[in-house]
Amino acid sequence: MKRYIITIVILLLTFNSIAQQSHQAYDTGEWFRFRIHYGMFNASYATLEVKETTLWNKPVYHVVGKGKSTGLLHLFFKVDDNYESYIHKENGAPLRFIRQIDEGGHTKDIQIDFDHSAKTAHVYNKKHNTRETYSIENNVQDMLSSFYYLRNNLDVDNISPGEMMTMNMFFDNENHDFKLKFLGREVVKTKLGNIATLKFKPYVLAGRVFKEKESLTIWVSDDKNRMPVKIKADLAVGSLDADIDAFKGLKHPLKIIMK
Repeated sequence: MKRYIITIVILLLTFNSIAQQSHQAYDTGEWFRFRIHYGMFNASYATLEVKETTLWNKPVYHVVGKGKSTGLLHLFFKVDDNYESYIHKENGAPLRFIRQIDEGGHTKDIQIDFDHSAKTAHVYNKKHNTRETYSIENNVQDMLSSFYYLRNNLDVDNISPGEMMTMNMFFDNENHDFKLKFLGREVVKTKLGNIATLKFKPYVLAGRVFKEKESLTIWVSDDKNRMPVKIKADLAVGSLDADIDAFKGLKHPLKIIMK
């Protein structure tokens, strides 16, 4: 179970809506850090950073997600994960996704190049030196790009509690139909202060990792940033919490509720 800690946190940040591009919630220079607790362990930290570069002569956002184990957990179970997504600046589509993980000796090194016009994903497994091509769905996203796509497209003014949203995600070598339910608005207490949030429940497969299909809850700021604030997961073994620990480079001012 420990080897899924960082992957779960990254995955929980990857949900989106099917709306059209509405506004720009983020920009180059944005950076988040999350503190992750697994049971009694202060298990690790995870970061998300937005850079910019060019890929195939296209201007792209280069999003980098990293996770490392800390403290007692690091002594018994080392985690060192790296996720990267190259996102088209104009339409938010992922062009390349990289997943490099080392979780207690369990390793992966995968690069996915997306060809949206041909509806294909070219998967290069560097660990096993294999290349495969898979069909993809329309408006597909990868693990990281979907979170940033959501932040630009979620219609927070018209969303209602109980509303369901769906996304097409391609992960490793499979297409996934990911569903998300909006639960409502809630004020969350953080080390940064009290933050008004939008509360969501992603639907996942129960079994090996998650206790049941409604085991996850995620909170994002109810403002123009849609910043991830808190994650809670009831796992098949134990529970996981991730909380915003630090940030910089937000495109819009963060609203802190004073009491």
